[in-house]
Amino acid sequence: MSAHTDRPRELAAFLKAHRSRLDPADAGLSTPGQSRRVPGLRREEVAQLASISTDYYTRLEQGRLTGASPGVLDALADALRLGEDERNYLFQLAGKTDRRPRRQTGPERVHPQLQRLLDNLRDSPALVLGRHLDILAWNALATAVFRDFAQVPRRERNFLRMLFLDPRIRGRYTDWPPLARICVGFVRATTDGHSEPRISALIGELSLTDADFRTWWAEQHTSYQTTGTKHLTHPDTGDYALDWQVLRTLDEEQLLMVMTAPDGDSLDALRRLARAVSTDSDT
Repeated sequence: MSAHTDRPRELAAFLKAHRSRLDPADAGLSTPGQSRRVPGLRREEVAQLASISTDYYTRLEQGRLTGASPGVLDALADALRLGEDERNYLFQLAGKTDRRPRRQTGPERVHPQLQRLLDNLRDSPALVLGRHLDILAWNALATAVFRDFAQVPRRERNFLRMLFLDPRIRGRYTDWPPLARICVGFVRATTDGHSEPRISALIGELSLTDADFRTWWAEQHTSYQTTGTKHLTHPDTGDYALDWQVLRTLDEEQLLMVMTAPDGDSLDALRRLARAVSTDSDT
């Protein structure tokens, strides 16, 4: 049996398990002196809390429906008091990818554990990028390879913006055009420039100031490429290559970009840059 055909059964089991774990008193449904034969809420009570029909909910829990709308799923998640991870899993079981985006209540922050991971990558330059490709965190070797990001004003500390408008970042890549075009396609494929004001403003700025960006954005090119090899140069090392990989964190929807040396010459170049940074910080 395929994963797709088994999904209604898994959804049914998930709903039933979480219904049975709820205390009716917590939902304001307990009646003094009234005993219940089974723990948890009844099907009709879950349906009532979610404002759907009992018959509809029953068919979901019996595996006789293949899914539900995002609105119904959100209502069920509220009724069953699901946490964020459980909500996302509910949408996954229902075959929905249009899960409501997380509500952001302030500036994006990087977990201390993720920052420690960056710092422990001694031979790998690494960056954490936010939802709009803002550079949120970096390690010492990334500073050595590119520049000291702490010296860049926060509003300008955006990877896509710096790739096009910062001469030092742009000049680090000997193969800048194909890399930059991949980044443009990645932004088009993974963000909504029409509904995200931050992305819309960035696209407008780059379209006005850079002819290459304007051309590539107009091509409607999309790219989901998350691995490859970059060819870089530095005044202290000359040319060298780095493999790169982009990983997405599940909790904060951030991107971890890690670069590794594909050969001994590239590793030697990274270590020379690391020693230079260490010497500068000691003086």
